[in-house]
Amino acid sequence: MTLPARLPEALAALRDAVAAAPLGLATPGAEPARRAARGVVEQVDDYLLPRLRDLDAPLLTVVGGSTGAGKSTLVNSLVGATVTAPGVLRPTTRAPVLVCAHTDRAAFEGDRVLPGLARVTGGSGGPGTLQLVARDDVPPGLALLDAPDVDSVVESNRELAAQLLAAADLWVFVTTAARYADAVPWDMLRTAQERGTALAVVLDRVPPGAAAEIAPDLAGMLERAGLAGARLFIVEERPLADGRLPEDQVAPLRRWLHALAADAEQRAAVVRQTLTGALASLEDRVAGIARAVDEQTRAATVLREAAAAAYTAAYDGVDEGVRSGSLLRGEVLARWQEFVGTGEWMRSLQSSIGRLRDRVTAAFTGRPNPTDDLTGALETSVETLLRAEADRAAERTVTAWRALPGGPDLLAGADEDLDRVSPDFPEAAAAQVRDWQGYVLDLVREEGAGKRTQARLLSWGVNGAGAAVMVAVFAQTGGLTGGEVAVAGGTTAVGQRLLEAVFGDAAVRSLAARAREDLQGRVDDLLRYEQGRFDALVDAAAPPPDAAAGLRAAAAALTSARVGAS
Repeated sequence: MTLPARLPEALAALRDAVAAAPLGLATPGAEPARRAARGVVEQVDDYLLPRLRDLDAPLLTVVGGSTGAGKSTLVNSLVGATVTAPGVLRPTTRAPVLVCAHTDRAAFEGDRVLPGLARVTGGSGGPGTLQLVARDDVPPGLALLDAPDVDSVVESNRELAAQLLAAADLWVFVTTAARYADAVPWDMLRTAQERGTALAVVLDRVPPGAAAEIAPDLAGMLERAGLAGARLFIVEERPLADGRLPEDQVAPLRRWLHALAADAEQRAAVVRQTLTGALASLEDRVAGIARAVDEQTRAATVLREAAAAAYTAAYDGVDEGVRSGSLLRGEVLARWQEFVGTGEWMRSLQSSIGRLRDRVTAAFTGRPNPTDDLTGALETSVETLLRAEADRAAERTVTAWRALPGGPDLLAGADEDLDRVSPDFPEAAAAQVRDWQGYVLDLVREEGAGKRTQARLLSWGVNGAGAAVMVAVFAQTGGLTGGEVAVAGGTTAVGQRLLEAVFGDAAVRSLAARAREDLQGRVDDLLRYEQGRFDALVDAAAPPPDAAAGLRAAAAALTSARVGAS
């Protein structure tokens, strides 16, 4: 059997794509897909690539089956010597035993087959090793591997058994007359059928005289499972001789295996069946992994959308608070009334000398400056609104994520509590509000650059005009109409010409609009920065956009190479 050079290359590329399959989100299909991906990678590493590179290597026959089915006893009986410890003499079959001819030893000493298991000789090396036994009474071209129980109570044993079975050219499945209908072994048999693995079944411990009844029942089950081609061997329950099965019970299976070893054409047919079936199975197996990656992508999109919706709602909440005039209550309203109602502003409009006198007086007496008090109150009010809406957005996102696939695990793995603002948010919000106030003052200076306007502005003061513009931003629901600024329910009103006396009606409208637009941009930046905490968690776990497509492309390339090889 010859194969084109591009088949191993396509297989290696598929292996790498599957190994890198992004399955970081805890979606319903993630864990099964991770197991499937591990299975594909292990089979490619343990069997497919080594076999493609050496089609004439000895036939690796894995003896596997249920707990207590007599696998080790069968191996010892086939070899004619105790090469693997059966039953209670071996507490756990965690170190599998491979028996081969001396002339084939080199084929298994390196990492060509089962590279993840270190080789040991002269006794068991413990977990993670493969005990290698070379004997003269095993024919060249045949290797027998005693595998752990497929239904072991130890999870690592079950996983190793599945890995070894996926690395087999031929699987000899051992079951008993009492347990041949158990569910777990049949799950493994269905896996063998799906992957096209060459299979023989040994029905062990059959009561004398019961074979005529039990064997047809098992044969029917195999046929219904699509395994009609599996060879069936019956071993009656007889006393053991030196721990081995009677010769007449084991001889048919031994003759069949030795015949395979001796006939290169038959051996190649078994290898071709398993190799072809395993390669063909990869397309569906990888397709399932790709669907799980698609599920990851959809879950990531939903998680991102949940966070975006929460922070968009927060932005809308801030915008509503700004436009509705709700900020102009409490401390801000008191400071505004003080700013306007004490007459300082009106006196300042009439005389720059009065403004200077008030400033000097405040400096020497320690009396607070109403303009500073007003801008400070505005600053605190806006920061409080930002903090409240950002906290609400964080809570909404966390609540939504707890009910979405992948969300709870992301929240549990976060380095900080995400149901409130980030630790640096208050400082960032304060800085942005102060910067915004500075921007408004710059706008006022820019607008007052004309000689006539400048004269009026000097009589009022940049800070005073800026404070009035800020109040205008928070006092309107639809922009300035007629130049009038209504304050928090109308307890105090500014005359419609006060700001226009300095800037004019159109300029006042423009100032307020630009100031509001700048504030909105800063609010959006702050909230999206907060949202970024959630987006970063998703980005770290979610697949890249072309991940599933890459898996499908790699599988299609392998199929193309495989079809070209047939």
